[in-house]
Amino acid sequence: MKITSVECYLDDFITVKVNTDEGISGFGEAGLAYGNCWEAAFGQCQDFAKLVIGMDPFNTEEIWEHLHRHTFWGMGGGVVITSAMAAIDTACWDIKGKALGVPVYKLIGGKTNQKLRAYASQLQFGWSDLIGKNNNEGLGLLYDPKDYFEVTKNAIRDGYDAIKVDPVFAPTDPSVPLPYIWGNQGTHVRGCYRYHDLQRSVERIAACREAGGPDLDIIVEIHSLLDANTAAELGKALEPYHIMYFEEPTSPENASNFRHIKEKCNLPLATGERSYTRWGFRQFFEDRTLSVIQPDLCNTGGITETKKICDMAQVYDMGVQIHVCGGPIATAAALQVEAAIPNFTIHEEHNANLLNKFKRAGKYYYAPVNGAYEIPDLPGIGQEMSEEVLANARKKVVIE
Repeated sequence: MKITSVECYLDDFITVKVNTDEGISGFGEAGLAYGNCWEAAFGQCQDFAKLVIGMDPFNTEEIWEHLHRHTFWGMGGGVVITSAMAAIDTACWDIKGKALGVPVYKLIGGKTNQKLRAYASQLQFGWSDLIGKNNNEGLGLLYDPKDYFEVTKNAIRDGYDAIKVDPVFAPTDPSVPLPYIWGNQGTHVRGCYRYHDLQRSVERIAACREAGGPDLDIIVEIHSLLDANTAAELGKALEPYHIMYFEEPTSPENASNFRHIKEKCNLPLATGERSYTRWGFRQFFEDRTLSVIQPDLCNTGGITETKKICDMAQVYDMGVQIHVCGGPIATAAALQVEAAIPNFTIHEEHNANLLNKFKRAGKYYYAPVNGAYEIPDLPGIGQEMSEEVLANARKKVVIE
């Protein structure tokens, strides 16, 4: 079997369709659909597509190494590079599963988990009630602790016993224009955590705990908006609320800062969506500063690389929660890996998955039932992009 062409698509998500001479195609996704790297990832997928034409998609290790070692920028090249590697790699695994008539999880070790517990993610932007009021077209932003109480109740009614909340993203002052908040994320707490901001952040999490009681797990997300000192200060203040883990409390670029935070507060720490490949996680493993790693499969190099990162984490008794904030291909691929790994912790169900743009993007719509995912048993990753989305997306085809 040989790769004959690669179709690259840019819509709400960045996806590739890898075609072969045996008529089998596979889908992959570059995980840069949020932030400001759409065009870069779209172009990088085209650049790398040229390099895999004629290769055997079953040789995923060879293809991964080729893109990593023979492209100059592949070694230490950053997220645009590894997102394109991820898209092509995932599509090749999808082809392998389809050709053999089995789901990918059977090719990477088989199930160690029968169901995948999920959490309701990013409740500071609302959940199903609020999103429904917006006709499933957009997210909001919550300020008042009373709203955090209500959105937690909303998630619990939908069957979840775990949530994730960023108590820092929304400033204390609700009159700040939303476009300014999005364009200047976290500047209100950089360098010095003013007491009223610290107090409001804690009040928001306290409201979630009050709404959920002792049986609710709460993940606190910071999106790297804090420096190490303010993150440690907030972590210490949140200790009474029994936090499941403290995610991206500061930027992962200097891993030693996580050791500083760990010495100052007693919360389990997590990071990973902005760390790429095994090399990006190496120091966190060696320092043993994390309790949970969160590799983004569509950014860190695909199924091939993510499985290796998860296996490395197991050596250090670290749990895995794959970061999922993208399209239906990202969700499907993550479920395949999570089904196979014994150190699976929980699956991220982002509230953006409730939006119409996500629901219409895939051939199938997967969602948790009573807070848990069934694992798709279709061949490959169990998902394809919908014909509607492909027909309306920008498209570039790379051929021999």
